[in-house]
Amino acid sequence: MDGQAILIAGVGGLGCAWARSTHRRCPSTRLLVVDADDRSLRIGAEGHALRLGHVMEAEGCAALPALAELRMRTIDQMAAPVLQGAELVVLLAGMGGGAGSGAAAELARQARRSGAIVIAIASMPFDEDQPHRASLARAGLAALERCADVTVRVSLPRLAHRARERGEDWSMGSEWIEDLVDGLVHSLLRMSLINLDMMDLRSILRDGGAATLLVGSGPSDDVQGLIASAASAPLADVNVEGATGCYIHLEGGRDLAIGQMEAIADAFTRRLSRDAKVILGARVTDEMHGQARVIMLLSGLRPL
Repeated sequence: MDGQAILIAGVGGLGCAWARSTHRRCPSTRLLVVDADDRSLRIGAEGHALRLGHVMEAEGCAALPALAELRMRTIDQMAAPVLQGAELVVLLAGMGGGAGSGAAAELARQARRSGAIVIAIASMPFDEDQPHRASLARAGLAALERCADVTVRVSLPRLAHRARERGEDWSMGSEWIEDLVDGLVHSLLRMSLINLDMMDLRSILRDGGAATLLVGSGPSDDVQGLIASAASAPLADVNVEGATGCYIHLEGGRDLAIGQMEAIADAFTRRLSRDAKVILGARVTDEMHGQARVIMLLSGLRPL
């Protein structure tokens, strides 16, 4: 699969910041940023930028998701050439503001209409944020979940806690989000012992239901540590038990034995539905000696 068939798209200030930092980890992919704030669109020749509204218009989209959605609709002809040829769109957005809560779902709709699989990663606001922001976030998330194939709900409080532990500014980028997207992208682009492709993704998503992504990493001989790493992901509450579809990709060094791969895959899929469809991929990477990384896409999830 060609990296140009994967588009990393950021919507709104936070989504654009995350998209830029994630694209730097995955430079073979394409980049799109969408916002009403020109500061988010300063990417030079790095990718494509779409402004929500004319540059002469003084009115932005802050706290106005309906306006952001309308403006995203009006620039669909500008978005179409960027979306053309994209097989996978990874869409990053922060819910609770105007652009992310309004334009993200419309961009997802346009991307799916063009034939792409859309995996959205959306953050929910801090608990102490104003009730109005929380209301906008819930409505924006519901719209995004209707338009995207997969919507991964990220908890900003949990994400900020992880960032503080590493001394990072969570608002400028997230190592966890970058790891998640990087793992997904490279599981599709790199040759593997057992390859995964877009048809595998579509097969897992075909049965419908809610879906999410998980990533876990750590020493390859510590299966429980890998599970704990995945379980500590800064996601909003999600129930993964009983999932009916699983796309799982394992990556490790040349020291990772087939028996270890089987043990890791079994541990991660044990709580799925007995009739779950499981598609497994695996890759050996020299620089991961003694380490393993697991990327999982789970579908057919039940609501909490």
